[in-house]
Amino acid sequence: MLWPMIAVALGFLGLAVLGVLAVRVFVEVRRLARQVGETSESIQRAAQDLERAATPLAARGGRAKG
Repeated sequence: MLWPMIAVALGFLGLAVLGVLAVRVFVEVRRLARQVGETSESIQRAAQDLERAATPLAARGGRAKG
C-alpha cells in the first residue's frame, strides 16, 4: 500500500511542477510579446524618419536626371 501512495504523491508533485513551469512560460511569452511590439513600433518610426529624410533627396535626384 505504501508504493501506490508514493506513486500518487509523485504524480501530483509532477503535475504541480508542470503547472509552475507553464505559468513561468506564460509570463515570459507575454514579456517577449511586449518587447516585440515595442521594437516593431521603433522600427516603424525609424522607417518613417528614413522615408521623410529620403523624400527631398529623391526629388533633387529626379531633377538632376531630367
